[in-house]
Amino acid sequence: MHAEEIALSADPPLTGFRVLELGNFIAAPFASRIFADFGAEVVKVERPGVGDELRGWRRSRGATSMMFRTIARNKKSLTLDLRTDEGRELVLDLVRESDVVIENFRPGTLERWGLGCDQLARANPDVVVVRISGYGQTGPYRDRAGFGGVAEAFAGLRQVTGHADRAPVRPAAPIGDALAGLYGAISALMLLLARVTGRPREGPRVADVALYESVFMAMESLVPDMDAYGTVRRRTAGNLPGVVPSGVYPTSDGQSVVIAGNSSGTFARLMTAIGRADLAEDPALADGDARFARATELDEAISDWTSRHTAPDAVEVLSAAGVPTGPVHDAAAIAADPHFAARDMLRPLKVTVEDEPEEIRFPGVVPRIPGAPGDVRWAGPELGEHTEEVLAGVLGLSPGEIAGLRGRGVI
Repeated sequence: MHAEEIALSADPPLTGFRVLELGNFIAAPFASRIFADFGAEVVKVERPGVGDELRGWRRSRGATSMMFRTIARNKKSLTLDLRTDEGRELVLDLVRESDVVIENFRPGTLERWGLGCDQLARANPDVVVVRISGYGQTGPYRDRAGFGGVAEAFAGLRQVTGHADRAPVRPAAPIGDALAGLYGAISALMLLLARVTGRPREGPRVADVALYESVFMAMESLVPDMDAYGTVRRRTAGNLPGVVPSGVYPTSDGQSVVIAGNSSGTFARLMTAIGRADLAEDPALADGDARFARATELDEAISDWTSRHTAPDAVEVLSAAGVPTGPVHDAAAIAADPHFAARDMLRPLKVTVEDEPEEIRFPGVVPRIPGAPGDVRWAGPELGEHTEEVLAGVLGLSPGEIAGLRGRGVI
């Protein structure tokens, strides 16, 4: 597909592309979900009878977790046993019909199966391959197993997360996997753009995405601060060092609000809104470093004010004053918030959890592209739900051939 054709299309912008997902857990599936949301046909390869382990994570009822249903939405599930010669040959056949392959096995795994980058490129010289792993495809740690939580620790995020007098804590969301997934999707799109525009290249079109590097790129000036100032960042609870006032403040209804009043203009508006014009007008607080030095005083002034207001009232007053403020939402509050609804960020789908279909709300599509929007067409599929459809529709296998593969345990 050419760039001009994509631009003139009213369909989602990735319509017409096919992505082969050879990944499990979160990072690679997160990357391919972006393609699926925007119209690409994503074929997820799963092991027969087992499937992606994510199907069983954080599940209190039913056979398949909502976590899997969310990350595998809009994808087709094809079962193939890659330990068999026939399974590997079928993967290579699918590579010939695909634009992108995204995988997150430990480095060397695909090579042992005869599915390394050279083999994939021989099958399809134009295919884009995205490889996501804990430590990357090179370096002394390349062979180590890597998960998102380990990457967060290795790249410095854990060390600065939590309270100074307690052990490091993990962010309660798969930040490392999500960041690697985003870098994976970005790298695939860059390589596709290079292919479409005819940029010269040497060797296969491959992107090497490491989980720890994806996290490290979000750590701002962590190492430069050490080199320039001799500062090694430590845990500072919920605040970023030097960003004052900014944090979580208690309200009279037992809730909390996040207030970001750290820019000079915002600081003055915040202090005025909470009745502390003396602080707003104090010339000694015009500088960010000076505010940092008086962080305790400023936080106490803000907390004194928020503690006398409910969370909705505090947000209304401060938002009206032009101060970035928001409530600390849980799932129930998100589901009830009118802004989430107005932005179509909660998409209801019928999903069979146990015996009967239920309406489940799934996250919407990001980013918003007017005129060619993405969509949530279906939740993550049942294991092998599209096996026959893909083998027949993409590879042209007959019912008899498919039955033979099933009988031999290949699918």
